[in-house]
Amino acid sequence: MDIRELRYVVTLAEERHFRKAAERHYIAPQAFGRHVRALEKEVGARLFDRTSRRVDLTPAGARLVERAREVLARVDDLAAAVRDAAPAPDDAVIRVGVLGFGAADRWPHLRELVRAQLPGHELVHIELDWDTQYEAVRDGHVDVGVIHDVGPVEGVRLDRLFTTPRVAVVPAASPLADAEHLTEDDVEGHAWVAPAGRHPGLGAWAGFTGQSSRRSPVVRTPAAIPAAVATSGMLGVHGELARRSFPRPDVRFVPLAGEAAQVSVATRADDHSRTATAFRQAAGLLAT
Repeated sequence: MDIRELRYVVTLAEERHFRKAAERHYIAPQAFGRHVRALEKEVGARLFDRTSRRVDLTPAGARLVERAREVLARVDDLAAAVRDAAPAPDDAVIRVGVLGFGAADRWPHLRELVRAQLPGHELVHIELDWDTQYEAVRDGHVDVGVIHDVGPVEGVRLDRLFTTPRVAVVPAASPLADAEHLTEDDVEGHAWVAPAGRHPGLGAWAGFTGQSSRRSPVVRTPAAIPAAVATSGMLGVHGELARRSFPRPDVRFVPLAGEAAQVSVATRADDHSRTATAFRQAAGLLAT
């Protein structure tokens, strides 16, 4: 759910007029209306009754606006808590390490919440892999990470952002490609692409995908899995968001039994900086 769209519906509830509400946000009424309709579609309910003269809240709209005001007050409080302190020159750039699909569709909201707390800061993206994602945070190579959380590591704090169901990445020509759901029995005997990482939790998450061989491609990032599956004819394991993040015509993403993939914001456990606090607070607001 977009923080900006929550602000729009609260403003519309106050103005009861699309043009006046749009003017308060310096946006065209047509674009403003599209955002309101997008939010209505997302929540599955009409929020406003429109007439030629005015706009009125529906009961569903009144409930949403009440909760939206609470959420926006928390967001504004986060920003106010740190806004008065001027950033040191070296803090103006925040190095954000990202693995695979990262925060996916949460990223715009995560970025907005962080920027509200740290105005004027630039977020720089640094690509991580399974083998380095924890160490990059702990050793200070990045200021914060958005990682595939496969378990705790000493010295690193993990704040859950979201989970995504597990899927098998299957060659389009495989008999398994049309399955509605796959279990351990369904994939027994198949060779798998091997994710490379030292954390024991990665193997535990991959579960029965340990059926790799010397021929198995070794992949270091989630982004590499679909291509490895397509070229090797083997199977891969991924998060369901890969269906949108890494689509290919020669592979299919089939729901797979087992533990969901968890994405977390990672910071050094002893890091009490404004940057670490901003990301932790933002993760707490967005966590699902």
